Amino acid sequence: MGAVYFSNRHHKHWPLYRSVLWTVGIFLAILSVAGPLAERAHGNFTAHMLGHLLLGMMAPLLMALAAPMTLLLRTLPVKAARRITNILRSTMIRILSDPVTATILNIGGLWLLYTTNLYQIMHHSLFLHVFIHIHVFLAGYLFTISLLYIDPIPHRRSYLYRSIVLVIAVAGHSILSKFIYANPPAGVPADQAQTGSRLMYYGGDLIDVIIIFLLCLHWYRAVRPRKRSAQVTWQNS
Repeated sequence: MGAVYFSNRHHKHWPLYRSVLWTVGIFLAILSVAGPLAERAHGNFTAHMLGHLLLGMMAPLLMALAAPMTLLLRTLPVKAARRITNILRSTMIRILSDPVTATILNIGGLWLLYTTNLYQIMHHSLFLHVFIHIHVFLAGYLFTISLLYIDPIPHRRSYLYRSIVLVIAVAGHSILSKFIYANPPAGVPADQAQTGSRLMYYGGDLIDVIIIFLLCLHWYRAVRPRKRSAQVTWQNS
């Protein structure tokens, strides 16, 4: 909120809805790792899966739509903002922000978690438990910003490229949910695995539909001016 206050004093007023999106995203992320839901998730796979949807999908989407990097660059001094910009242009960020890399870290990480003994081991190791939750959030956020360009992105991929990767990612997430339904993770009762996998399937699809809609909307807005310009040129020829 301090960054918003500073930005409003020196720049154009920061949209209120972006602050709301950021606040709700933070709230959902905290809700998934602390409080009653987090405590229940230790022994209930359905609660765990709800936390996964909030931490790895919904919270990252809301926070990405809040455009935090744009706000940060507006708030920082010029020299500091340039340093951040140079980091964003680096080869490492180019590789990490590629949708393929982000999908491997995000969906691939989930396959590793739920198809091995990692899920069971996680509940007996505090370090691993914290690490996995941090990974789920960061991978989900990276995946979202690799597809939806809300903040400045120096290394841009085409809409077609991002759309193809998104389709593959959605398929990978859906197949994993079906796999969990038929093959519960170690230590998870079959009834909880079935309920949790259904939540993962339908809840994940709901959030994916939002991402698909926004990606298509951005694509439409990017192409529309070109079509109008082409029509004017054709009519004047």
